[in-house]
Amino acid sequence: MFPLKSRIIPFIAIGLSLILTSCFKDVDFEQAQDIKLAPDLEVDLLFYQLNENDFLDSETNAFSPVIRDTVRLEFLDDDYIQDGLMYAEFRFRHENSFPNDIKSKIRFLNKAGREQFSVNYDIPAGSTDSLSVVDTLHVMEGGNIEKVRRSILMVVELEMPGGGKDIKGELDFSSKGLFKFEF
Repeated sequence: MFPLKSRIIPFIAIGLSLILTSCFKDVDFEQAQDIKLAPDLEVDLLFYQLNENDFLDSETNAFSPVIRDTVRLEFLDDDYIQDGLMYAEFRFRHENSFPNDIKSKIRFLNKAGREQFSVNYDIPAGSTDSLSVVDTLHVMEGGNIEKVRRSILMVVELEMPGGGKDIKGELDFSSKGLFKFEF
């Protein structure tokens, strides 16, 4: 039998050799500054459902052909988020059962209320039996991403020319934003 001391020395030697020749030998910690995170963020921006009553003035009950709503895009009001934003994709979807065409104008404004960019399109007339569906995708990247970085307000304006007090129908709207960052 070998004495206990002579058996421990080879184990210590093997352990030290494993530690000194481990896989950390090829790690270059200077490259840590080159690590980039590229998360994606998908956000519901605004959604609503309108009917004929929404086109009537609340005080006079007269037909009002223009409806507006403003949403503050709080998540964009952050320097860290704005600096890292590299790509934005906006999706706007309308389903129209009104028997009238509707003009949609979606404007993005900066803090001072100045327009940075807009997305405009017409929503064709529909019916309760056959909805008119418009699905619009608007991409902002490259030099245009600065316009998104400066935007804090989204103003949605709908105009129903030729409508009247006796209109019937609904207009559904949903919007999403896909934002890609690099930090």
